[in-house]
Amino acid sequence: MTAFAHYPSLADRTVLITGGATGIGASLVEHFVAQGSKVGFIDIDTASGSALARNLAGAAHAPLFVAADLTDIAAMEAAIDTVRQRFGPITVLLNNAANDVRHRIEDTTPQSWDAGIAVNLKHQFFAARNVMADMREAGGGSIVNFGSVSWMLKQGGMPVYTTAKSAVQGLTRSLARDLGPFNIRVNTLVPGWVMTEKQLRLWVDDAGRAEIARGQCINQPLMAEHIARMALFLAADDSAMCTAQNFVVDGGWV
Repeated sequence: MTAFAHYPSLADRTVLITGGATGIGASLVEHFVAQGSKVGFIDIDTASGSALARNLAGAAHAPLFVAADLTDIAAMEAAIDTVRQRFGPITVLLNNAANDVRHRIEDTTPQSWDAGIAVNLKHQFFAARNVMADMREAGGGSIVNFGSVSWMLKQGGMPVYTTAKSAVQGLTRSLARDLGPFNIRVNTLVPGWVMTEKQLRLWVDDAGRAEIARGQCINQPLMAEHIARMALFLAADDSAMCTAQNFVVDGGWV
C-alpha cells in the first residue's frame, strides 16, 4: 500500500474550502481533515455537505459545513465568519468552487455570462479579500485558486467557464504580488479532467475516454485525490517559497 506525505505544519491549522461538498472539494475536505487541520467548508449542496461532515465527525477536528450560495458575496462572507468563529483565524484558503456547465455561444446571454463569472471567478477574489487580514496577523498564509486546463487546451463549448478559468491565473499573480510582503502565498492549482461522479455521469463517454488516452502522457484516470495531494503541499510550509505559479495536475496533457 502506498504511503503518502504527512505535513506537520497543517496540524491544527484553520483551512477554508469553497465548494467542498462533492467532487474535488469533498476530497480536499477529507485530506485536510486527515492531516489534523481545522476544516470549514462552504457549499450550496446542503444534503451532500451535511453528509460529508457527519462522516468525518470522529476526526481529531470534526469539519464544519456551512451552507451558502457563494455567488451571494454577503452570504459567503457570513459563512466565512461562521468558520472563523468556530476555528479561529483562517490561514489556508482553497478557492475550489466552480461549475463547468456546457453552453453554446448562441445561448449565452448577459445574465448567464454574469452568473458564470460569479460562480467561477468572482467569489475567489472576495474570499481572498476576506481572509487576508487573518493571514497578515498570523504572519503568513496560503491561498490556492483553482484553475482548469480547459482554456489551455482551447476547449470549446463553454466560453464563459473557460474565460473565467483563464482569468484565475491573472488573479493569482496580482494577489501574489500584493500579498507577498505579508508572507501570503498565492498559487493556482490547475486540474486536468478529473474523474468525479459528476464528470462520469454527464460527460465521460467512450469518445471522452479516447480523448484522455490521446491527450494524457500517463493514460490512467485522474482522480480527485491526485488534486488534493497537491493542495496539501501548497498549503503546507513545505512550499514556503512557491507563489504566483501554476501547478498543473493533469497526467501530462497540456
